[in-house]
Amino acid sequence: MTNLTIAYQGEPGAYSEIAALRIGEPKPFGSFEEVFSAVENREVDYAVIPIENSLGGSIHQNYDLLLQHPVVIVAETFVKVEHCLLGVPGSSIEGARKVLSHPQALAQCRNFFATHTSLKAEAAYDTAGSAKMIAEERDSSKLAIASKRAGELYGLEILQENLADEEWNITRFFCIAHEGNQRPFPLAEEGESKQSKTSIAFTLPNVQGSLFKALATFAMRDIDMTKIESRPFRKKAFEYLFYVDLLGEQNETNIKNALSHLREFATTLSVLGSYGVVPQ
Repeated sequence: MTNLTIAYQGEPGAYSEIAALRIGEPKPFGSFEEVFSAVENREVDYAVIPIENSLGGSIHQNYDLLLQHPVVIVAETFVKVEHCLLGVPGSSIEGARKVLSHPQALAQCRNFFATHTSLKAEAAYDTAGSAKMIAEERDSSKLAIASKRAGELYGLEILQENLADEEWNITRFFCIAHEGNQRPFPLAEEGESKQSKTSIAFTLPNVQGSLFKALATFAMRDIDMTKIESRPFRKKAFEYLFYVDLLGEQNETNIKNALSHLREFATTLSVLGSYGVVPQ
């Protein structure tokens, strides 16, 4: 997977960059909107976007953006989040006053702050961005929570590892491409699992039993749903958009028939993509 340009949001050293490195050459962007625009305008070959975290849940902004841009999901990958406490050389936990990081990373390290009450958590735009900021400022009173890679890139010392409250802190990333990209995406290697998933989003008429009827289209065909989530539908107050992940390819007969059945009564239906797993 060489010579592919992969967009991601954040600074070098971000967990998103770690996901991008598995596919090709990472290219950083300042916001998720810029990442999606880069794919839409074909400035990059692919992009990686975080879609859910095992502790923090779904990244709803990116689910919304999937529906707003002409993109398709072509793969997924999972990155273990290993938060480290970083500081400029010579800094210490005792001498510090502030700890910078992305709000979600700060929330995942509540136990650390509960036992270090002299440290004030301060939100930054990015985990790796917070490491870059304190490296540039050379201020020993400020620390950052970010990846070990970010510490290495910005010349920071690791003051403590494994900061997260829970050991199993994993972020799921989608790899997306322009919907017109016909290039086959290389996935799991020989001997690895090639089980595909299909992600869809749909809305339903606000009538009794409509969700039961929608889920029955999959249950009656023994299609395994690995995720279902509802989100407020932006185009109409107090109506909801449902996101569902299914095991299998959209071109498989049973899934194709289920989607055709669902289209008969769903008010909208979007197939976001069928995809496998990028090996770590």
